[in-house]
Amino acid sequence: MIPEAMTCVEISQPGAPDVLKSTQRPTPRPGPGEALIAVAAAGVNRPDILQRQGAYPPPPGASDLPGLEVAGTIVAVGESADPALVGANVCALVAGGGYADYVTVDSRLCLPIPKGFTLIEAASLPETFFTVWHNVFERGQLKAGESFLVHGGAGGIGTTAIQLAKALGARVFTTASAAKLDRCKGLGADVAIDYATQDFVALIKDATQGKGVDVILDMVGGDYIARNLKALGTEGRLVSIAFQNGSTAEINFMTMMLKRQTITGSTLRPQSVDSKARMAQALREKVWPLLNKGVIRPVIHATYPLAQAAEAHRAIEASSHVGKIVLTI
Repeated sequence: MIPEAMTCVEISQPGAPDVLKSTQRPTPRPGPGEALIAVAAAGVNRPDILQRQGAYPPPPGASDLPGLEVAGTIVAVGESADPALVGANVCALVAGGGYADYVTVDSRLCLPIPKGFTLIEAASLPETFFTVWHNVFERGQLKAGESFLVHGGAGGIGTTAIQLAKALGARVFTTASAAKLDRCKGLGADVAIDYATQDFVALIKDATQGKGVDVILDMVGGDYIARNLKALGTEGRLVSIAFQNGSTAEINFMTMMLKRQTITGSTLRPQSVDSKARMAQALREKVWPLLNKGVIRPVIHATYPLAQAAEAHRAIEASSHVGKIVLTI
């Protein structure tokens, strides 16, 4: 039985974590092509923090509730969706609404739970794997035998990027705080650099005999943008997905021109459902086999019950975690 009302966590107003409030709302109903998921767990991501602060509004038509990834059981489907999906355990990328008992999503964005994974582990997959796949392998065109740098290697994106790039044949560099370097190496990083005390540009140049890396995934921005171009080699690709140090920088574009470098980037949430469905199919074909074989495993730092979403946000903002934080429902 699907209840008329559900428990969820809403953003009562922009602000600190305490603005996250538990409330009751009508249970959503699936539209054409959609599935209704009874949520067992929901991943917590930095875009949730930005939305709570009023800096990342949901796209038109999306739920105003935070939460971009979930795992649970499909309990109903809308018109034109496959009725055989009802009863399936899945994880899914959603455009909002994950902090709730129930959420609707286009059924094409539902992926099976990898073999041996708990629903909590599966809930930590969609946002980071869609992001890494699209930006590193589609936009950045990283190939086996190339070298790759990801900043923030201990976060959700970083731990995913390290493992996936390594599994697909790249040499992996990362930056992190000193206390987290060994964890990054344990996940597959060939070179882990302390961003606070070491110069990643100089160390990469030395480790690559002056060539630089082929692809960089950056979520820092600010003064890192110019430094990234120096660390990139000829035909290198810089992919930006966030700007923790700001989105403006002074750059000498001569470096980019002489080395024929590419600067690109994206945000995931506003992209069309069709685009995300294409990514989901690529993940199903190229990445899910690695998860099923245990080659890649998500790193879960901590779990919190839904009612403690504010505490989960504080943990993210403290940046002391390694991997993902997940809400249980």
